[in-house]
Amino acid sequence: MIPLKYNLRNLRVRWKTTAMTMLGTGLVVWSACLLFGLVDGLEHSLKISGEPLDLIVMRPGSTNETTGGFESSKADQLLTLPGIARDEAGHPMAAEEILNIPIAVRGDGSRTNVIVRGVQPASRRLRPDFRIIEGRDLEPGKGECIVSPATSRRFRGAQIGGRLDFGDREAYRVVGVFTAGGSSAESEIWADFQDVVRNTGRSGSVSCVQLRAADRAAYDKLREAIEGEARFKLAAIPEPVYFQNQSRSGVFLKGAGTLIAVLLTIGAMFAAANTMFAAVSTRTREIGTMRALGFSRRDILICFLGESLILCALGGAAGVLAAIPLNAWTYETSDFNSFASVMVAFWLGPTALSVAIGMTLAMGLFGGMMPALRAVRLEVIAALRER
Repeated sequence: MIPLKYNLRNLRVRWKTTAMTMLGTGLVVWSACLLFGLVDGLEHSLKISGEPLDLIVMRPGSTNETTGGFESSKADQLLTLPGIARDEAGHPMAAEEILNIPIAVRGDGSRTNVIVRGVQPASRRLRPDFRIIEGRDLEPGKGECIVSPATSRRFRGAQIGGRLDFGDREAYRVVGVFTAGGSSAESEIWADFQDVVRNTGRSGSVSCVQLRAADRAAYDKLREAIEGEARFKLAAIPEPVYFQNQSRSGVFLKGAGTLIAVLLTIGAMFAAANTMFAAVSTRTREIGTMRALGFSRRDILICFLGESLILCALGGAAGVLAAIPLNAWTYETSDFNSFASVMVAFWLGPTALSVAIGMTLAMGLFGGMMPALRAVRLEVIAALRER
């Protein structure tokens, strides 16, 4: 077996071509991490939004809250059902909520739809790790709202003390900034339920009711009552299932990302192959000498394939390391159901890392295979005579 230090020495000697190939490989892997980090971030935000004992109650046949509205009289009755969990103060973990999707102005002057959610006190306890990190919480009936850090940075008037105007009848003063564990709630603007009802003229209806069951037995009974009893006849959707169904934009990004990653990998494979072909051409006498010393064709094949893998692994590692700082980045996409702006934190998660590793192996293995086979096929005598 040819020692590993032989490959490392050759990479160091040919440092210019090594650096260029590493740069190309690193850029390819970095680009793939960027694409799939966006997908990971979106899927992660939706995944952590769903609690296993939470239900979202909507009109039957609805696929999202924007079309799931029903009568507030039914919503009031839902809050009295037995089996709903209670907080330390004895208040039910259930909230009527209403959604509106007005147009907001970004900092650069462009416009987009945003989700304004009318909430009740229990809404905060139903979101993961909800907390106010700047300013204060909103007070009911005063036309106030709270926003996430990403929303505060992106939209005009969304800073504390600012005013968000959505037409002639709807406006809110920003009094606080909140986080909710990176969940989908951080894409929304939260205002008081009654303020949103009054501003939108939608008295007598709600978009949904969110509630948490006390335990698994109560969870099953609540679903049965909500969907089966004649006074309700509503859809009680498990929260994890609901958010899984909302991830269609992630599917699109993943499909596009996979196609782009494949094309980039093919291009990088040719770059790696070109580098290794050049290495074989300039080291023909070395290969002949190794064969004369007794190294087998198999040893030569493993040697050049290993060198290609090392070269691409170094580039791939550099690409992943360059993508790590992007974890502090938040990007804006669109919800395909409501066409509203959605803020998603970039996350270098398992999908992105798996793609990076797979691309690195593919570039190293397939990029080095043909040059390695050429090295194996060289005749000893002819190789030793090569100048």
